[in-house]
Amino acid sequence: MKEATGNLNMGVVTLTAIGVIAAFFFTVLWPSISKNFENYTSCDDAVCSGNVSDGKWEDCTTSKGVELPKYSCTYKG
Repeated sequence: MKEATGNLNMGVVTLTAIGVIAAFFFTVLWPSISKNFENYTSCDDAVCSGNVSDGKWEDCTTSKGVELPKYSCTYKG
């Protein structure tokens, strides 16, 4: 019986650790990953105009009219 209780306790510790790691990932890391992915892929439908400086467009907006930061769209000309 003592061994079964030990296994149960390790199961609780394991599930708690997995829950803490998942909570950290989805509250701290995932928003940053998601925002970087969104900025990176938004250049595919970007409408850019103006000058190119340091290999980056100066004025870019998405097809929905959202202005993109200068660093997000690389000149592909």
